[in-house]
Amino acid sequence: MSRNEFIDDDDFEDDLDDDLDEEPSDFRGRDSRQSKGRQRGPRRFGRRRGKISPAYADKNFRLTYKDPDTLRRFLTEHGKIRPRRQTGLYAKDQRRLAREVKRARHLALLPFTPGHTHTH
Repeated sequence: MSRNEFIDDDDFEDDLDDDLDEEPSDFRGRDSRQSKGRQRGPRRFGRRRGKISPAYADKNFRLTYKDPDTLRRFLTEHGKIRPRRQTGLYAKDQRRLAREVKRARHLALLPFTPGHTHTH
């Protein structure tokens, strides 16, 4: 072997760096993967704005079993407690809501089901 046939180490490292800088043509990246099944909507950029809990938006708002009209706002037409993503309450307030609804049901201030409403 002659001296010219040896590869210079510096040239070899430069070639590797050049190869790493180039992306392969079929590279799509993490966000552009084809999803199988359900198609997602367009990606939203930026930060999501947090919801304001009704308990903190209104200073006179109180979750108490003694006020069934307020508690009815957080129930479905079937008498179920709405989930947190629908009520907009914080986790602690959602737990308080569940406790107060159960207390009101126990004292017959709220019905357990729509069939329990007594009308004469």
